[in-house]
Amino acid sequence: MIFRLLVLCALLAVGAPPRLAAETLAEKSLKEIVERQKQLFARAEQEGDGLDEGRFMADAKNLAASYDILIQKNPDFAAAYVAYGLFLGKIDMNKQAVALLLKANRLDPNIALVKNQLAKHLAEDGKPLDALPYLMSAIDLEPKEPLYHLHLAKLLMEGRDEFIRSGEWKREALEQAMLDAYRRAADLAAGDFAYAYQQAKAYYELDPPRWEEALGVWQTLEQRAATTATRQLVRLHQANILVKLDRVVDARARLDQVTDLQLTAEKQQVLDAIAAKEAAAKK
Repeated sequence: MIFRLLVLCALLAVGAPPRLAAETLAEKSLKEIVERQKQLFARAEQEGDGLDEGRFMADAKNLAASYDILIQKNPDFAAAYVAYGLFLGKIDMNKQAVALLLKANRLDPNIALVKNQLAKHLAEDGKPLDALPYLMSAIDLEPKEPLYHLHLAKLLMEGRDEFIRSGEWKREALEQAMLDAYRRAADLAAGDFAYAYQQAKAYYELDPPRWEEALGVWQTLEQRAATTATRQLVRLHQANILVKLDRVVDARARLDQVTDLQLTAEKQQVLDAIAAKEAAAKK
């Protein structure tokens, strides 16, 4: 039963109805609603700036009505509450979304997706301390899901001041936990450059800085860069860190390898930093 619920809850992400044996009427109805929902958001994305907001809202209200009917007929159907909550979150009805997700969590406390979404809403509402237990529960339920580790890292980073003020965290321990979460996410998503890139960028957030360690991470990341553009972006960051380590000659050498015109502004910022270092050394 838990597997069936997880498959249904994942419909929004995968965009394809699952094949389930002995499908119930409630499950069939949920699949149909989610398919309509998928089509609604696909059309909205296709229309872009030309979106007919009146039509969109009318269709959204019809979907909400369908969810309401489904839940009225099946008040203990956890997957319906999950899908409805995710839908309302997508149209910025966050308070209502949280209420539905909390109901789903009471009906089935073993759905990691629900824990993660509750943590997301609480964090966005400025309540990182309340969000943390839900996110840790999501990780406990699905420890190999990289997204949850990434969300943990971001929660610790963005809610850092709140965590420290609580008295339960010291800055050094919190920042190490943040780095560990980024690293775990990157390891679990070994084929996804974006995860490793975010791990490397996290070193800019540390106080005090750990630039030698950061440089090693950025050097390792270069080996994972699959395109010329991403390799040059990584080298730009390497040059920036080399400046911070007062290795301006090495930084200039690295910048010589950055020729992508889209990085011109960022490259100039590093060149300015090099010039400032050289001017200070002459005084």
